[in-house]
Amino acid sequence: MNRLKKEKDFDKVFKKGKSFKNSFLILRILQNNLKESHFGFIVSKKVSKKAILRNKIKRRLRDIIRQNIKNIKKGIDVVLIVLPGLEKNNFLETKEILNTLLKKAGLV
Repeated sequence: MNRLKKEKDFDKVFKKGKSFKNSFLILRILQNNLKESHFGFIVSKKVSKKAILRNKIKRRLRDIIRQNIKNIKKGIDVVLIVLPGLEKNNFLETKEILNTLLKKAGLV
């Protein structure tokens, strides 16, 4: 999957990107003028002090994006910021929350 990894890429999305929010996620998007979209995930220690749980949330989000990648618009950098409370949801609830937010942002 195409991931945002470099700090400068995250910074660019934060400075110039548009933001969409729902109860447990914040989505920041920015056009990247490439043939594919890139995704970055931020799960802070405010969500959970345990790295195991933070990584589990990132894996879930990555999997949901991977399943929907054909439907998501191309040429966009996306940063997903997890807010406290998402860790209490199961996979299907998380998927529904993320899909709703992607529709709200016009990416699907």
